[in-house]
Amino acid sequence: MRALSKTRWQAGFAAAAVVLASLAASTPASAAEDYTQNVTSVSASEARINFTPTTPAMYVDVHYLITNTPQQNFRMTNNAGTWQKSVGSLAAGTVVEYWFTYEKSGPQYDTPHFTYTHGSTQAPVATPTFSPPGGAYTSGQTVTISTATSDATIRYTVDGSTPTASSPLYTGPIAVPSSRTVNAIGLKAGLANSSVASATYTIGTQQGCVQSNVPNFGPNTRIFDPSMSMAAIQTQLDADFTMQKDTLTAQMAPRRVAHLFKPGTYNVHDDVGYYTSVAGLGRNPGDVVINGDITVDAFNESDKGVALQNFWRSAENMAVNPSNGTNRWAVAQAAPFRRMDIRGNLALYPASYGFASGGYTADTRVSGQTASVSQQQWYTRDSNYGSWNGGVWNMVFSGTPGAPATTFPNPPSTNLATTPVSRDVPYLYFENGSYRVFLPSLRTNASGASWINGGTPGSSLPMSQFYVVKAGDTASTINAALAQGCNLFFTPGIYNVDRTLQVTRPGTVVLGIGYPTIVPQNGVTAMTVADVDGVRIKGVLFDAGTTLSPSLLTVGTPGSSVSHAANPITLQDVFFRVGGAIAGKATNSLVVNSNDTIIDHTWIWRADHGNAGTWGWDEAIGDTGLVVNGNNVLATGLFVEHYQKYQVIWNGQNGRTIFFQNEMPYDVPNQATWMSPNGLAGYAAYKVADHVTTHEAWGLGSYCFFNVNPSVRAHHAFEVPNRSGVRLHNLLTVSLNYQGTITHVVNETGGVTPPGTVPVNVVNYP
Repeated sequence: MRALSKTRWQAGFAAAAVVLASLAASTPASAAEDYTQNVTSVSASEARINFTPTTPAMYVDVHYLITNTPQQNFRMTNNAGTWQKSVGSLAAGTVVEYWFTYEKSGPQYDTPHFTYTHGSTQAPVATPTFSPPGGAYTSGQTVTISTATSDATIRYTVDGSTPTASSPLYTGPIAVPSSRTVNAIGLKAGLANSSVASATYTIGTQQGCVQSNVPNFGPNTRIFDPSMSMAAIQTQLDADFTMQKDTLTAQMAPRRVAHLFKPGTYNVHDDVGYYTSVAGLGRNPGDVVINGDITVDAFNESDKGVALQNFWRSAENMAVNPSNGTNRWAVAQAAPFRRMDIRGNLALYPASYGFASGGYTADTRVSGQTASVSQQQWYTRDSNYGSWNGGVWNMVFSGTPGAPATTFPNPPSTNLATTPVSRDVPYLYFENGSYRVFLPSLRTNASGASWINGGTPGSSLPMSQFYVVKAGDTASTINAALAQGCNLFFTPGIYNVDRTLQVTRPGTVVLGIGYPTIVPQNGVTAMTVADVDGVRIKGVLFDAGTTLSPSLLTVGTPGSSVSHAANPITLQDVFFRVGGAIAGKATNSLVVNSNDTIIDHTWIWRADHGNAGTWGWDEAIGDTGLVVNGNNVLATGLFVEHYQKYQVIWNGQNGRTIFFQNEMPYDVPNQATWMSPNGLAGYAAYKVADHVTTHEAWGLGSYCFFNVNPSVRAHHAFEVPNRSGVRLHNLLTVSLNYQGTITHVVNETGGVTPPGTVPVNVVNYP
């Protein structure tokens, strides 16, 4: 269909909205339990109207009146199930009268009228209370839930999940026969929803998580001791590498493995294949010394000397004395190099000098030279380099003494003296005959590795407070452990979950080794995290199931105003895959609603290759990789690729990104299929929403390779509002092998991508 001009579209829509409103007026107003709605203040002059239907709606229209202005009618924008419209040019005290027209299972309905006064907040429903309160009881309880707000309704859940307007309606006392968490919210038309109330009931003898401090880590975890024969250790390392090595056969295979070295010295060489984690079990990197190498290279004949598919492998928490003075770590995405002490040089490129597409380093010291050479891009956080050599398109550093100064685009280096907020990863260690998990402290304006001056500051937890997830565990057993108060330690394996894993307790740690892979079944969201302080998730791969999920991981509650600045949720080495191994389907991969969340190294990938029948435009279904709704969210090391619409949508205020790597979808069949809602060709890779007033990002690269139809183009790679508070630094576009084009870099700035795989650079915008 030929696109209408903007003026004709607006006029036609306004007329249609009036007709819809008149039709809906003849329909009885729906009950409030059909939806929740509120208005949130975005800035001193802007507010956002939110409408969340109980039943997914095909459309929602908002109508509003402001004194001395005509009625306005707009089709709202669907953002992960919540329909939104921003209203600007508001002064303190301005009263907005608004109402909605929404579709529900075919018919459409009108709501009552509501009012909002800008500069004030809608009074919320009083937070529900429980009688008896949560606690430990010897037998089952009958629980009453109430709210002090008259005529309010209460919705509740008994599985620890966050209640919504579609949760069960509270009509009378509920039975709690066994241990569980009950959550409740209050709702009333014209008022904001209450805060979520929560009560955990421990029934019987359960008094929290009680596990072993020396657990069984399952059949895929190798634990090495320095008293063991070095030859025997080497034999095991080589056998695992043989199974995990081949790009053609191991890349999408289900095998997972972890190599864990107890404190001591080892004379071994570990070639690291797919889905392999190698880690020291010391309190600090120098507690485990490898006299040898921890190596990734272009290992296979089929690799043809390049390392572009060296995904899903990691090295952590060891000191290495390289056998020839240089340790090689030639990786692509999802291959973190953390808490390493390289006592020599570090080569980030294959021995063949072929291309690689990584990568990420954090909390690491390299005494000699770190050389990227043929690496296309790389991000380093809070580390120490003796020196650095190399740069192809986008080399970014924050908090890294010894890194090169900012010289983008020639050489293409971006250097931030410090990382604004960071917290190093939780990690397993062995001490005094027991296993513990160390929890590094939050750092602000960090520079250099956390452990150099006598050890990483922080606290630790005994393994007795962790449920070790192994083969045979189901969503039910995992959720039961969470309800008991356990943290989770995922061992290498594939975990199919037929219901959502619910992380609800503040401070919960979810830690994986050996790329444990969570696969949702029947279209559920694989995991949700409540809007609580201090949850840490590290080292997990979410792989979309074959039935469409709304998301793979959702963090927090939409519209939350809770600050987590003192103890943020952290997502680290958390990876997402849609297609490749199976024909995965997920509308969004990662949705972040909680304020102050730190996203520290993630690869969010819709497959461009893999097992037959698992990838392609109609096989691997994924709209958007990352949706950020929370405010003050920071992403350090953000890799998002190949999604079918926007790769990243950033709706929250004061967001920051340090390093972004993206490839647009390869497999767009034609231009008509791939047009953004604003009528422009293609979808931007990184879209900052129109209502956002503050956002900043450094070191951003987006590439196109439209090999299915090289006539396809994207109008721009970065789409941001033109405001002084929205700033981008050191960004670029590339057409790989000149398969299609990107017309501009950001908005209307920057030229069209030329032939020859040559970048187009923009140093600052605006």
